[in-house]
Parts: sequence; C-alpha cells; structure tokens
Amino acid sequence: VQLQASGGGLVQPGSSLRVSCAVSGITEGYVAIGWFRQAPGKEREGVSCISSVDDNTYYVDSVKGRFTISRDKTKNTAWLQMNSLKPEDTAVYFCAARVVYDGSWCGIDQYSYPSWGQGTQVTVSS
Repeated sequence: VQLQASGGGLVQPGSSLRVSCAVSGITEGYVAIGWFRQAPGKEREGVSCISSVDDNTYYVDSVKGRFTISRDKTKNTAWLQMNSLKPEDTAVYFCAARVVYDGSWCGIDQYSYPSWGQGTQVTVSS
C-alpha cells in the first residue's frame, strides 16, 4: 500500500485548507484511513479517521467541529478539510492506511496503521 499526502501550505489563522491523500496498491479488503499530525518537539497524534464501509468517522477533541474527513472510494482518495485553523494546528500532517476485514473500523492509534504517506506541512501563522 502506498500513500501520497498533499495540499499543505502556509495560511493565516481562521483560514481553511484541505489536504489530500491518494492511496494505491490495495488489492483486497477494506481500507481504513487515518490522519495524524506531528508538531515540532511533540509526539505524533491522531487527528481523525474514516472507515471503509458506512464512512464511520472519529475526531480528536481539539479538531471537532473544525475538521472534516471524507473519502472517495472509487478514486482511492481521502481528504481532511480543515476550517478555522489555529496556530496550534501547525504540524506535518500524515495519512495512514490499514487493510481491515471489519469495514466499519477506524481508529487514531498510530500503531494500528502499517502504511504511511510522507507527510505534508501545514503552517498556520499571521
């Protein structure tokens, strides 16, 4: 499984940004997608995830109401729409994938995901 994250950039506080994750190499099974981020000097944290069946989603408390995860299974692409961005959202954002047999599963424990993209930098600053 290969993942390619893109769409990061420098934005002002209060702005919006959408990062994308292209997934390839899936041959069978369901694929759960997770978004994670790592700020300088901090541990990587889970931000959001989406399941393959029923599009079940989960968000960490700090982004609830501001971020929206979505996916297009026909295009094997996932997005993280980030609104009302804050300086504390500044981080490298990574997408990750896990092939699962429970299509309703998703989680934000980074150790549950074996496949990772290279990350895209999001900087929120005035």
